[in-house]
Amino acid sequence: MKVLANDGISQTGKEALEQGGFEVITTTVAQEQLANYINENKIDVILVRSATTVRKDLIDACPSIKIIGRGGVGMDNIDVDYAKSKGLHVINTPASSSHSVAELVFGHFYGLARFLHNSNRDMPLEGDANFGKLKKAYAKGVELKGKTLGVLGFGRIGQATAKVALGAGMKVIAFDPFMEKANLELDFFDGQKVNFEIKTISKEDVLKQADFITLHVPAQKEYVIGAPEFEIMKKGVFIANAARGGVVDELALVKAIESGKVAGAALDVFENEPKPEMQLLMNSCLSLTPHTGAATNEAQDRIGTELAEQIISILK
Repeated sequence: MKVLANDGISQTGKEALEQGGFEVITTTVAQEQLANYINENKIDVILVRSATTVRKDLIDACPSIKIIGRGGVGMDNIDVDYAKSKGLHVINTPASSSHSVAELVFGHFYGLARFLHNSNRDMPLEGDANFGKLKKAYAKGVELKGKTLGVLGFGRIGQATAKVALGAGMKVIAFDPFMEKANLELDFFDGQKVNFEIKTISKEDVLKQADFITLHVPAQKEYVIGAPEFEIMKKGVFIANAARGGVVDELALVKAIESGKVAGAALDVFENEPKPEMQLLMNSCLSLTPHTGAATNEAQDRIGTELAEQIISILK
């Protein structure tokens, strides 16, 4: 049987599939040529990340496909219900990248809080001539310890991010319409474990109380954070979106930054991906990454291995 990993797969995942008797193809086929390639090569399994889409037309055009796999959490790029109605298995790896996303969020938060995203650019350019000026410009950083993190969406990734926050000495509050509370267990290097119970509260209360806000929600028709939400936030709040482009109103975000309501924001995803708006790219109060939330070696190994285990279980 043949597996097409069109957006790539880790070496560990590839080896696990090969040991299970599968031929793994890692050629990246252009979207418009995908149906022909799948049919010509009689592909049984197609694996994607976020670049390749598997819509109704592709599903109808490729009768050999038995499994559609998404390396990651969200499956916005797959017509899941339609695929299942046709008898296909649709799988993903919801737990594999949670900690990677959580660490990226905090990388952004620490960078924003101490202006690292700007000083790392300014020091090579002006560090020799304007050291004192730069020192003064970046002298009003804030600490995360003792601050309140508000988590919007308290699933696996939201909870993983909350664990990092607790480890950093932050208070955690959360909103999730489908969850009343969650028990978080922090594991430490010496085997010690500490448990926290986080009870969810209203979205409005999270927005009012939080010093830092992070979103971990699926793609939605309406903005999760728009102009009305910015209005009720604390002045000087920090925000991170490593969930989905379109859950934050980017125009309203820029206005909130200009007004001083938002001190800084981190975006790993964008409304117009892969071509973010220039006003975002040029804004000094934004810390930006090109959708790399799950892009760690460790996460990709976990994703590849988990996909391989599921595929072998289904087809073998």
